[in-house]
Amino acid sequence: MQVRPRRSVLYMPGINRRALDKAKSIAADSLILDLEDSVAPDAKQAARRQVCAAVKAGGYGRRELVIRVNALESPWGTEDFRAAATAGADAVLIPKVGGPGDVVSAAKILRAAGAPESLQIWAMMETPASIIFARETASLAGERHVNFTCLVMGTNDLLKESRAHAAGGRLAVVPWLAMTLVAARAYGLDVIDGVYNDFRDEEGLKAECEQGRTLGMDGKTLIHPAQVAPANAIFSPSPAEVEGARRIITAFDAPENASRGVITIDGRMVERLHLTMAERTVAIAAAIAAREAV
Repeated sequence: MQVRPRRSVLYMPGINRRALDKAKSIAADSLILDLEDSVAPDAKQAARRQVCAAVKAGGYGRRELVIRVNALESPWGTEDFRAAATAGADAVLIPKVGGPGDVVSAAKILRAAGAPESLQIWAMMETPASIIFARETASLAGERHVNFTCLVMGTNDLLKESRAHAAGGRLAVVPWLAMTLVAARAYGLDVIDGVYNDFRDEEGLKAECEQGRTLGMDGKTLIHPAQVAPANAIFSPSPAEVEGARRIITAFDAPENASRGVITIDGRMVERLHLTMAERTVAIAAAIAAREAV
């Protein structure tokens, strides 16, 4: 089983050359090099050139590189898509996705601009429409020409659009996270939780990461390098989880259990669905270990 850890997904402003260089030494699993929200209108073209040059130059090791473009309907969107298509990034992140049509349009433009088949498409889930149509959007994951792999929660924009508040343990946000997660899992997509705005509040960040992991999120988007280590720790399988997963795999590998759908381990009933979960846990742990060994 091949998996890619996305425990920590760090936004980096595309106009900030120093930040792009610093990102090469930050232990984030993925980097979102941003051309959208963090870049002023009069700096959009310069940011585009700088981000594409940085990606082409390399030096980011095993970090997954994602370019967040401006929306297609914006004055900069079309050129962003064309430039990102051949920059050498791992993925392009589409903002303000309202439904499946936005993803299909993005895929067509990227492929027409010469994007390789390996270039992934990620989608920002940051509008009420994106949540309503999460299932339809996620269903594109099976389309080969789209290569749709990940949904990113834009919780700040969702709060703004819905007029809700983030108080009370994200009471208003949790239903949106859950709806998106179920749609994503139905079609094999990853889901990354939204940002935690107070980067000086490590305990608050940890609590929100724990909540996200409990819901089933694959990782968390981050706005500051100091948030990377807590996110990596919380979204990594613990040694006990890995050991338990290996025991399940070993038990099902035994000849006497080869045809069984349910077995007992230490007095606990374990089904083959637990085997699938265990295999993913071990694969994620191995991928993390390989990354940290570099």
